Amino acid sequence: MTIESKPRIKITYATLRNDNEELHALYEAGVKASEAGLGGHHRNYVDGRWVDGRAGTFEARSPIDSSILLGTFAKGDRQDVVDAIAAARRAQPAWRRTPWQERLTMLRAAAELISERQMKYGADMAYEVGKNRLEALGEVEEAADLIRYYAQTMDDNAGYDHPMDNLGDMTVHTRTILRPHGVFAVISPFNFPMALAAGPISAALMAGNTVVFKPASASPLSGVNLIQAFADAGLPAGVVNLVMGPGDTVGEELQSNPGIDGIVFTGSYEVGFRLFRSFSTSWPRPCIVEMGGKNPAIVARSADLEEAAEGIMRSAFGFGGQKCSANSRVYVERPVHDELIRLLVEKTEKITIGNPIPRQNWLGPIIDAKAVARHQAAVAEARRDGTVFTGGEHLTDGDFARGFYVEPTVVGVPAAHRLFQDELFAPFTAVAAVDSLDEALTLANDSTYGLTAGVYSEDPAEVERFLDEIQAGVLYVNRRAGATTGAWPGVQAFGGWKGSGSTGKAGLSMYYVAQFMREQSHTVVD
Repeated sequence: MTIESKPRIKITYATLRNDNEELHALYEAGVKASEAGLGGHHRNYVDGRWVDGRAGTFEARSPIDSSILLGTFAKGDRQDVVDAIAAARRAQPAWRRTPWQERLTMLRAAAELISERQMKYGADMAYEVGKNRLEALGEVEEAADLIRYYAQTMDDNAGYDHPMDNLGDMTVHTRTILRPHGVFAVISPFNFPMALAAGPISAALMAGNTVVFKPASASPLSGVNLIQAFADAGLPAGVVNLVMGPGDTVGEELQSNPGIDGIVFTGSYEVGFRLFRSFSTSWPRPCIVEMGGKNPAIVARSADLEEAAEGIMRSAFGFGGQKCSANSRVYVERPVHDELIRLLVEKTEKITIGNPIPRQNWLGPIIDAKAVARHQAAVAEARRDGTVFTGGEHLTDGDFARGFYVEPTVVGVPAAHRLFQDELFAPFTAVAAVDSLDEALTLANDSTYGLTAGVYSEDPAEVERFLDEIQAGVLYVNRRAGATTGAWPGVQAFGGWKGSGSTGKAGLSMYYVAQFMREQSHTVVD
């Protein structure tokens, strides 16, 4: 069976089992295909052509082992961005006039190509950012499902063209229609290098915009793979463009160039909020920013503690805590605190750490040396101000020496400590005992962020109170598969409140595509 002809195997972030032998055989073939391509040269994609960057090239290496060269990549500069914006602006009028049904046909074709290439793309991603096989395969399939789901929402809304009422004069015909803005910039992060690019790019394109895309410099290969799928699906020249390169040149040009009509950024609160405040100049322009989270789980005294410990462990340490939805703080009622810690430590110490390409390893490396230093600084603070219940070490023996490996870490510090406030993006979670649900909700809501949150309770009244009072956009109750993580297109909307998001409308939901359009009212008199 070839990789391309495989039957569809649905892997999501809520997948708990790892015993599908057919899947593992297909993935091993994907690994071989990926390894055959390691070290290759990859170019930018502008106006329908693969082109070199004016600033030369840059290397990307695997966090699994720094001796593994993922490839060399075209390094764009500001002029490359200017050229890509010009190509996007030339292509946009014809793309806007293309019937929306035809736009969806091309994008759905790209989704099918992504799914067909799932094993190769997933293995590339595992080498690139250190995800284990289920995480990588889940993300590739999410990228495809994002396109499918957003296309369905466009279909369900008839292209966002709806008749309106009139005031009794049958010669007057009114309707509301959503129109594209023009050219969107999409700047994606390293941690979901395909899904968090495919979602906004496809939504912008469905709406009739054209796109200039900059992937994170730590994960350019998945960006190249995504653009290859769009190109192979037949998108016209200039409709989607890729410029790789540094944030201080490529990223800055995308943020400041007046030829960009809207922008999507996923990353830190500091960078995202600065962009949100500065992006609009002559008039307001859409600025869709997702800015991370410091996501709480609350464990009530009535909770199933085994279920809670499993969900916390999976959400805190999946992909090394490098998710904006990671469960990085826990508030547990005092009578069950010690037992929860016991179970959480027990589960954490069973995690297999190592090269995530082999099947047996669940936790791979974190992304780079800066991430290791951030983890180690947090561990030092916890040792000084509280207790490290398990983990905390920087692993450097043997094969670990060539990568960026740290132990998943559970700590206890005072609830007012900065480790309960600052996003770390590392396998690190802090636990505090509380006296009541009131106290837990107050502490959980005392945050700049408001992305995800979870509760474990067997009391329906407590659950309803949590759902009513918690200040976050994505909520989970008694979820073994992940206390605060695991959203899927069309299943859980994913968007943040407060400092976690700018629009109040979520990704993965029926409202997302409309954010890439503006409303126009048509009144026509016969």
